[in-house]
Amino acid sequence: MLRLQNISISKHLPSKTTTLISTCFLLISSLLILINYPSTTNTLLSTLSFQFFSPFSNTTNSFANNSSSNVDYTPSNKKIHTTNCDIFDGRWVYDESYPVYGPSSCPYVDHQFSCFNNGRHDLGYLKYRWQPYGCDIPRFDAKKMMEMLRGKRLVFVGDSLSRNMCQSLICHLMEFEGQSYRDGSFYNYYFKDYNCSISLIIAPFLVQEHRLPNKKGTLRLDTMEATISKYRDADFLIFNTGHWWNPNKSENGKNFYQEGDVVHSNMTVGVAYTKALKTWAKWVDTNVNTTKTQVFYRGYANTHFRGGDWDTKGTCHNEIEPITYEKLLNPYSW
Repeated sequence: MLRLQNISISKHLPSKTTTLISTCFLLISSLLILINYPSTTNTLLSTLSFQFFSPFSNTTNSFANNSSSNVDYTPSNKKIHTTNCDIFDGRWVYDESYPVYGPSSCPYVDHQFSCFNNGRHDLGYLKYRWQPYGCDIPRFDAKKMMEMLRGKRLVFVGDSLSRNMCQSLICHLMEFEGQSYRDGSFYNYYFKDYNCSISLIIAPFLVQEHRLPNKKGTLRLDTMEATISKYRDADFLIFNTGHWWNPNKSENGKNFYQEGDVVHSNMTVGVAYTKALKTWAKWVDTNVNTTKTQVFYRGYANTHFRGGDWDTKGTCHNEIEPITYEKLLNPYSW
C-alpha cells in the first residue's frame, strides 16, 4: 500500500510498466496508525478478520448493538512497534481468540461475498491473524477507531477488494448506532453520534466506463469515474484497482480502450493499465488537497487458482489453510 501526501504522484509513475502495486493485507488497521501517527508513512497495523455475513439491504437500515463478539481488543503485553517494522514480512498464525465476530452475524455485506452464507461451513480459517516477523501489532479497537473518525469522512474507491474492506470495517463498528444507505454502486454508512461517515464507490477500473444503448462499451483511459470527484475533499481516500485489468474483462483489448475520440483497435492490458494509473495520479495531483486529505493506494494479491484461471478450469478447491512451508512462497515483487 502506498500513502500519498504532499508529493506529485503522476511524475513518479513509470513510463511503460507500473511499479505502483504493493501488497496490502492490512488496509483498515493501517488507518489507525496513520491517523494517530500522521508523520509515519510506512507503518501499518493488523489485519481485520475475514468476512462471512448476511446480505446487505438495498434500502436504508439502522445498525447498533449487533455484535456477538466478546473478544478483548486490548493488545498483548509484548512490545508493539510503530516504526522500523516491515509488517508485510510475516506469516499467518492460528489464534483461538479469533474471529472478532461470528460468521453470519453482520448483515452489511453483499450476499455474493458471504462465504458462510454461500455454503462454506468449515470455520478454522476464521481464526488466522497476520503476524509480522519483526514486531507485534495491536488488535483493532472499535472505540478508538470511532474517536479517530469523529467529524470525518472516509471513502473507499475500487473493486471488490475495497468493498470487502469497507464492509468488514462496518461490521467491526456494529456496536455503534448508525444508518446505511445504498444507491446502485454507491454505499454510505453514517454514524450520527460521531458525525462521521464511511462510503464506498464501486469503480473497478477507477477510470470511466463508457456505455451506450445497444452498442459495445469502451473504457475511457483518460477520464476518471464521474462519481469520484464528488468526494475529493474527504478526509481519507482509499483507492484500488487491479483484478479487472485482464483480457477477459477488457474484450482482449480489441476496440475497448478509448482516449478522447479515439477507440484503439488493439491495446494490451499492461499499456492500458499504466495509462489509467497515470490518469488517476494526475487527478489526485490536480484535484485533491493532500494537506487535508490523506490518499492511499492499496495493491492486490496474486490470484490463487491452480491448473488454470477462474474461467479455464482453475481451482482453489479444498484449500482450507494458508501455506506453511515457506519455501513454496516467492518474495512479493515491489
